[in-house]
Amino acid sequence: MLRFKNLGSGSSGNATLVEARSGVHTTRLLIDCGLRLRELEVRLIEAGTCVEEIDGIFITHEHGDHIGCARSLTKRYAKPLWMSQGTWLTISNETWQPFEHMVRYAKDGCAIEIGALQAMPFTVPHDAREPLQLRCNDGNRHLGVVTDLGHASSHVVDALQGCHALLLEANHDPALLEASAYPNFLKQRVAGPWGHLANQAAAELLARIQHPKLKHVQAAHLSERNNTPALARLSLSEALGCAPEDIDVADPIDGSHWIEV
Repeated sequence: MLRFKNLGSGSSGNATLVEARSGVHTTRLLIDCGLRLRELEVRLIEAGTCVEEIDGIFITHEHGDHIGCARSLTKRYAKPLWMSQGTWLTISNETWQPFEHMVRYAKDGCAIEIGALQAMPFTVPHDAREPLQLRCNDGNRHLGVVTDLGHASSHVVDALQGCHALLLEANHDPALLEASAYPNFLKQRVAGPWGHLANQAAAELLARIQHPKLKHVQAAHLSERNNTPALARLSLSEALGCAPEDIDVADPIDGSHWIEV
């Protein structure tokens, strides 16, 4: 059985817990830990687990809302930490060097085997050193986790084909972004090809990868200022031909409920 629960999604911090169960054993992978350590510990307990039960951590890229408490978490709990070599080279300094032995390098297209879970990293276009997103499976069901990308490259489209569930970025509404108080350079960065997916761009990606067995779509990484859950739901539901209420939205504070893939 494969299931996931978002623990928080947005510029204030991102983290998603993925579980694969085989018999009596459950494998747990934490994707990003962009929260403060104490807050992450609390949200994991609320999810029915704890950091001690996590089998590994995958960091998608070095931005603070994703890497967050990774160093303090590794220092306290000594958990294996997967990231790209580019991410490691970006963050590596004297405060990180004592934990280098805990780092495992992830590469595009090279599967990571963790207990009952397989995670397949794939590169995405984003303004980070070597950003990766993930496709997770338990040998039967497949979950795509894709946030923080400026556009859906053909590589991204290929990587997400055949997924049964998606955690998908729907970051902003272009009109709200343009009317916002953001400085022009930040507007251009967010809306640019190495920034974040707008609602319609997310919907266009979804339309290219939808198939009859895609049953769950959760909108993630919504901008607090430049988007609304209603707008994100409307765009994605139109792409799927379903009702807006059929689209889940990950909340910055409450995350989401458990979703079985």
